[in-house]
Amino acid sequence: MKKIAVVILNWNGAKLLEQFLPSVLAFSDEATIYVADNASTDDSIEVIKSQFPSVKIIQNTGNFGYAKGYNDALQEVEEEFYALVNSDIEVTENWLTSVLNLFESQPKTAIIQPKLLDYKKKTHFEYAGAAGGFIDKFGYPFCRGRIFETLEEDQNQYDDELEIFWATGACFFIRKDVFRELNGFDADFFAHQEEIDLCWRAFNLGYQTKYTSKSVVYHVGGATLNEGNPMKTYLNFRNSLLMLTKNLPKNQLLPILFIRLFLDGLAGIQYIFKGKFMHCLAILHAHFAFYKCFRQFYYKRMAIQKPNYYKITSIIVSYFFKNGKVFAKLF
Repeated sequence: MKKIAVVILNWNGAKLLEQFLPSVLAFSDEATIYVADNASTDDSIEVIKSQFPSVKIIQNTGNFGYAKGYNDALQEVEEEFYALVNSDIEVTENWLTSVLNLFESQPKTAIIQPKLLDYKKKTHFEYAGAAGGFIDKFGYPFCRGRIFETLEEDQNQYDDELEIFWATGACFFIRKDVFRELNGFDADFFAHQEEIDLCWRAFNLGYQTKYTSKSVVYHVGGATLNEGNPMKTYLNFRNSLLMLTKNLPKNQLLPILFIRLFLDGLAGIQYIFKGKFMHCLAILHAHFAFYKCFRQFYYKRMAIQKPNYYKITSIIVSYFFKNGKVFAKLF
């Protein structure tokens, strides 16, 4: 058995599979390739069987989203390391080599992210994960190479290996044993920020998440839900609040949640001024869903919540009031 499994979650993505599976097959000799299909209604399965017969197919019984979709599929995957790869990812030569070296030389490194560049503008970092993720004290995520809507050009400024707080779900490497120890992704998230929650839970157990620039992939982004979709806004705001509820140190939980809800309200007002009324409504729906789920997620808390989880106090203050548009200017 090979040491690493590349597992691509698919839902009605036949065209993406035709476009991007060839690069995965060309540059992944170290891996067994799987497509985990979330009950697609297009011809995805036929495309795989006819054009990519070496790819193993795992058929989920429904469209379970990212979290449960992977949880169910990975029960059937026994390789030592998982590479969870979006169907709109183009990989490059030797993209697995440095990742395998890190896993084998660093036992406490449980999760790894490659350099994520924009498939549509290959000189720049891509929104979903760029050069590795962090959060501020109030749970707002940001990346080296991407803060809010500001994307940096790749000028080798992040050509390094570094401990980060979260790795993007677009191309997410994790040890099988750690994934199972953590019981996988939180299926109640459905999609968005479940990878940050998983990384946070791994952090609380003393594991490390790393970024390596020696592995490079290109991501289209927004192939399932684009940035203009209010459902994406709903999921991001709801799931961020639920993630804080699960993982914040107990003495910080209520004060930070109170401030975070207020800041979300300001974001809603900003959407109104931009004429994006459905996005403002999505934040309101996210908050009501959060209130409804608070007790359920509070009881999911682990025994240990480490206090030093955040990189800076407020990415909002740094970005909007201190001109911290790029990572290097945040400190």
